[in-house]
Amino acid sequence: MAQIIAVTNQKGGVGKTTTTINIAYNLAKAGKKVLLVDLDPQGNASSGLSVSKSKKTTRDVLSGSVALEGAVQKTEYANLFVLPTDAELATLETEIATAKDRALRLKKALSNTGYDVIFIDCPPSLGLLTVNALTAATAVIIPVQTEYYALEGLGQLLETMKLVRQALNPRLSILGVVMTMHNARTTLSAQVEAQLKANFKDRLFETVIPRNIRVAEAPSHGRPVGEYDKWSKGARAYKSLSKEIMERIS
Repeated sequence: MAQIIAVTNQKGGVGKTTTTINIAYNLAKAGKKVLLVDLDPQGNASSGLSVSKSKKTTRDVLSGSVALEGAVQKTEYANLFVLPTDAELATLETEIATAKDRALRLKKALSNTGYDVIFIDCPPSLGLLTVNALTAATAVIIPVQTEYYALEGLGQLLETMKLVRQALNPRLSILGVVMTMHNARTTLSAQVEAQLKANFKDRLFETVIPRNIRVAEAPSHGRPVGEYDKWSKGARAYKSLSKEIMERIS
């Protein structure tokens, strides 16, 4: 049975999609058969791995018009597959809002697959798409930018997770919280780090993702940073984080 991990934070611009792409790439490189589900209508995870958005998408799968494998695309990297999305996914929430199984669509689609690990790149909101991800997931990774307002909204996410656990998915847990866009030279980053350690204790990953120009550049080339510049600080950090994730899910 696949480990299904939702990568989520309703605050945008925290490195959520970049984190999803790079840990999916590293786990695939380590020999795991990995599926990345792009559940963000912006479709940045699809672009970041250079897969086509003009074929079948997440929307087609969740609407029931096509089976999962009819929409999944293989990337150029061994063991790494993507369920792509485009802006049309944004209209799905309204369409299925009154459906009885509206929160279970993704869980049904991801049942009985042949993947070892499935990562879900969630949209920056706590709407129906994110609820679908939390209902399908076995665990959650929360990227948190170590800057002002970093902790704002985290309480709301944790409350949403609590409600999903009670009503839809009792096995849902936090796999870990990862600090992103970290600048070790600023007092603010140190303060946010201290707050996260106090709140999340051993659920906070030891690896910290630094601010790094190579990490920022890689998506525009449609490549994970490990392919774009494997010796960069960002690539090394994501490799270290991926090792921590493998230890926690094994």
